[in-house]
Amino acid sequence: MNMKLSRRTTTAAALAVLALGGTIAATAPASAATTKAAAATATYNGACGTGYKVIDSTPVGNSGKVFVTWNESTGKNCAVTVRNAVGNRINMRVTLDALGDSDDPAVDSGTYTSYAGPVYVNGRDSCIAWGGTIGNASAEDSGHCS
Repeated sequence: MNMKLSRRTTTAAALAVLALGGTIAATAPASAATTKAAAATATYNGACGTGYKVIDSTPVGNSGKVFVTWNESTGKNCAVTVRNAVGNRINMRVTLDALGDSDDPAVDSGTYTSYAGPVYVNGRDSCIAWGGTIGNASAEDSGHCS
């Protein structure tokens, strides 16, 4: 019998906490909800062109993402680093490398307001590595062997 009483007490306490939490959330200032809604997430911008499909993305800190695309008909990969939101010019970079070939990685870097790239490599019969930088944040990744 103590077991059932204990469960009921715990459940009642949990419901009370949930109810209180709901009250606190409901009384939060409107600006808190606005700030969360205003936080943008980078989306692929189509910069690589027709026929390229996004196959991966890697976050660049909290600033944006590097998007990697593939075009089946040409056998090429493309990468572009995209900011979460357009802003003042900032140092940005995108790199794309077909691993195992003797060519240098494709790179675009400079000061941009929204994105760096696109850059292209022949991705057939190789694995790729990509990376991006937005301000002080950077990221790298690899994979997608064909």
